[in-house]
Amino acid sequence: MRSTMYCLALLYFGSALAAPPAVSNPEKLDAIPARMQKFVDAGDLAGAVCVVGRKDGIVHESAVGFRDLATKDHTKNDTLFRIASMTKPITAIGIMILADEGKLNPEDNVAKYLPEFTNQMLVAERGKDTLSLKKPSRPIQLRDLLTHTSGLAAYPTGVSDVYVKRNRTLSETALSVALQPLEFEPGTKWSYSNSGIDTLGRIIEVVSGDTYESFLKKRIFDPLAMNDTVFYPTREQIARLAVTYGKDKDGKLTPAPNLLGDLPPHPKHPIPAGGLVSCGEDLAKLYRMMLNKGELNGKRILSEKAVAEMTRVQTGEINTGFVDGMSYGYGWAVVREPKGVTGMLSAGTFGHGGAFGTQGWIDPNNDVFVVLLIQRTGLANGDASPMRQALQELALAAVKKP
Repeated sequence: MRSTMYCLALLYFGSALAAPPAVSNPEKLDAIPARMQKFVDAGDLAGAVCVVGRKDGIVHESAVGFRDLATKDHTKNDTLFRIASMTKPITAIGIMILADEGKLNPEDNVAKYLPEFTNQMLVAERGKDTLSLKKPSRPIQLRDLLTHTSGLAAYPTGVSDVYVKRNRTLSETALSVALQPLEFEPGTKWSYSNSGIDTLGRIIEVVSGDTYESFLKKRIFDPLAMNDTVFYPTREQIARLAVTYGKDKDGKLTPAPNLLGDLPPHPKHPIPAGGLVSCGEDLAKLYRMMLNKGELNGKRILSEKAVAEMTRVQTGEINTGFVDGMSYGYGWAVVREPKGVTGMLSAGTFGHGGAFGTQGWIDPNNDVFVVLLIQRTGLANGDASPMRQALQELALAAVKKP
C-alpha cells in the first residue's frame, strides 16, 4: 500500500519528506484493491489501476489483476491504458490555453479560424429519397464544439472510418466535417460529437502554428512531467500497454478488436477526440493541476478564470451526458445533480470517461479526484459501471468527515 510505503520512507528520510494529504477514513482506501479484485475474480476485468488524490498529492494508488491474461503479466502502477475519450478534456485545455493568451474566444465562430465552415447549412427535412436544407439561425461557435451542442454530423460507424480519419490530416478531416449539413440548430441540443472535438484539434493547429500533438506536449504534458501520456507509444511503452478485453458468447474475457490500436502503418494525425495513452500517475498530475486552479508545482497551465469556465455548467437545462443529473462545461462533463453513480459526489464535480471503461472525476468541494483505469469493451455503460461506483464510494467515504 502507498500509505505503508510512505511511512517506512518517512522513518528513513525523516522530515525531508512532506506529509501526505490527510484523509478521514484511510481504511476505506485500504479496501480499494480487494474491492477491485472481486471484479477480476468474477471475470469482469483482467486488471485495474486505481488512483485517489487531493490537490496536494496522491493518497492511494493500487494495481490488481493482469495487464495481459495470456502471459500472466501483472498490472502495475505504471501500466499504460488507452484512455480514449478522456482525451477530450485535454484537447479542451489546449483551446483554453489559447484563450488565456487572447488568441481565441469560446464565443468566436468556428469559421473565423476554419473558413470551410462558412455558410454551413442545416438539415430541414429528410425524406425517403430527398434531403432539404436551410440556413441555421446562427453559425456554430467554439463553445458549441466544447459542449457537444454544435449539431455537427457524426462520423460514419465502422472500422473503415478509423482508417480513413487517421489517413487524413486534421485539415482534411475538418474539411470533411464542414461539408456535412448540421443535424440541429447550434446550442439547442446535446449530441456527443467526436467530429466536433477533432475540429477543435485543427483549430489548435491553425491558431498556434504548431501541430496539435506537439502543442499539447509542449504546453501540457512536458510542464506537468506527464511522460507516459502520448498518442504514439514507443516500443517500451507498448510493452506496458494493457490488453483490451471484451466478453465472448460464453461470457469469458477475450482480447477485443481495438479501433484505437489498429492504426494504419503511418497515421497522418492523432485523434483529438480519443487517441491518448496514459497512466494513473500522469492523470493524477493533470487532475491535481485542475484542483489547484490551473497550476502544479509552480507551472501554470491555465488561468483560474479558464478553469472556472471549463468546469461550470455551460449547457443550461439541456439534457446531456450518459447518466442522470449531468451537464457540460468546456470539454468536461459536470455533475449538476448528484444521483445514481454520481450520488456520492458533490454538485460541480467534473470529469470524463473513455470507451474502454476508464474514468476520471474531480470533486473540488471534497478536494478529491479518482482515476479508474481498465480496458473493457462491451460494458453496458462505462459511465455507470459498477467498477466506477465502487471506487467512488470508497474514495469519497475516505475523505469525507465522519
